[in-house]
Amino acid sequence: MPVAKIGDNTVKLEVADTDAKIERGLMFRTSLDNDSGMVFLFTPPRKVKFWMFNCFIPLDMIFTKDGKVVKIEANVQPCKSKDPRQCPTYPEEAVMVDKVVEVNAGYCKKHGIKEGDSIEFSFN
Repeated sequence: MPVAKIGDNTVKLEVADTDAKIERGLMFRTSLDNDSGMVFLFTPPRKVKFWMFNCFIPLDMIFTKDGKVVKIEANVQPCKSKDPRQCPTYPEEAVMVDKVVEVNAGYCKKHGIKEGDSIEFSFN
């Protein structure tokens, strides 16, 4: 199973590696197991923003590039609007990434994960 290791923490990952999977992400999910999440793969790296349209659970978003956490958007709440144009994007300014990990809201705070931390991925 794919995993991400950040310090002493291991997150089991679902992989979003196609445009369709990236677009759907964690939409319509009503729960996410503890210590699990989804990784979005961007090859080549690119500037991205995420939103919470049709997401039902609050999330922490961990933006990464070259094995480092470059941005964290913590405790991002679902967008309740039926119009996706009314949903805010995260971060406000697009950030260059090669991967983004979404986990349950509060995960980063609980485990002391911060910008600048190293993150290691295994896709075995």
